[in-house]
Amino acid sequence: MKLLEIAGLETFYGASQALFGVDLDVAEGEVVALMGRNGMGKTTTIRSILAMTPARAGKVRLGGREIQAMRPHRIARLGIGLVPEGRRCFPNLTVAENLLAAARSGRWNLAEINRLFPRLEERRDQMARTLSGGEQQMLAIGRALMTNPRLLILDEATEGLAPVIRNDIWAVIRVLKAEGQSILIVDKTLSELLPSADRCVVLEKGATVWSGRPGELTPSLQDRYLGV
Repeated sequence: MKLLEIAGLETFYGASQALFGVDLDVAEGEVVALMGRNGMGKTTTIRSILAMTPARAGKVRLGGREIQAMRPHRIARLGIGLVPEGRRCFPNLTVAENLLAAARSGRWNLAEINRLFPRLEERRDQMARTLSGGEQQMLAIGRALMTNPRLLILDEATEGLAPVIRNDIWAVIRVLKAEGQSILIVDKTLSELLPSADRCVVLEKGATVWSGRPGELTPSLQDRYLGV
């Protein structure tokens, strides 16, 4: 069953068009990698899904329900958890307060997040602003999971993180995948992203230009669309 469906998405910033026809879908329990060079529309697509930058044309459906005309907070409440680029934790709240501020009833609670990220339990009383970048990313993922989302979206999941922390984040993503969490993920680390994804969708100049299984993304396609 398709959880997220996007068709013909077109989005503008003022008079400048950023998306020219994005098509993608995420099935229940599927991990989809949203790919493309910098500036090709990945973050704008995510913002448009959540109506943070509303689309002017096209359809966005969550569980078969059209959501593109809704306000962002209503879309979030329908079951989308976002880990935004740059993390954006609440700096003047503690780790525990950041997590509890987003809490909704369901499988993910404070104890489960601490199991997933033991370091967050160690830092529970620290202000978020005092955490390292990697710890803040763990907190951002934990905060999104505390909403008990049907779909988890990660924008630049491991950007700027030390290798050991990147490994920890990818390990968590594999755990979530094994548990059946639906995920839409953006990341530049192909060596980790491709084995973690069930399907890939590639954007170029604000439009979907390729989609398929990770094994079908040949070196020539990577060179053409991703500059690898």
